Amino acid sequence: MDTTEGENNLDKKFQRESIAPMHTAEHILNQTMVRMFGCPRSRNAHIEQKKSKADYLLPQPPTDEQVNAIETAVNEVIARDLPVTEEFMSMEEASHIVDLSKLPADVSQTLRIIRIGDYDACACSGLHVKHTSEVGRFEIISHDYADGRWRVRFRLKNNHL
Repeated sequence: MDTTEGENNLDKKFQRESIAPMHTAEHILNQTMVRMFGCPRSRNAHIEQKKSKADYLLPQPPTDEQVNAIETAVNEVIARDLPVTEEFMSMEEASHIVDLSKLPADVSQTLRIIRIGDYDACACSGLHVKHTSEVGRFEIISHDYADGRWRVRFRLKNNHL
């Protein structure tokens, strides 16, 4: 499979409605990690319908108490029933509100920004739920730490899609 075919398959995956709750949860988790640890959004993520994982660059692993606090914080955002909206803006405008460092070099000059209420904004092309209450309950199922990378595995319970 060439790179273009792989990217097209990834784009198609994130257009599936069944992935929307998990994809939205990943956005919330990313912003929670940024706020709690001052780290960048996930370095690498693998999003699936049943369980997903994300990697964060951290100087040390979160404590058990911090892991519980991450889970609690994500669920509090979900429970706020925040609207999930999209808007389009120039790359110049977007650069003032989102991290553009992961975008491919050939990306359009007009970006789609996904906002989760007042909690998160991110350039993204995938499908998301309309309100965070559609996500379900976020659960961290395992995590590990090696060489400055904390990998967290999570799932959703009782999502509505």
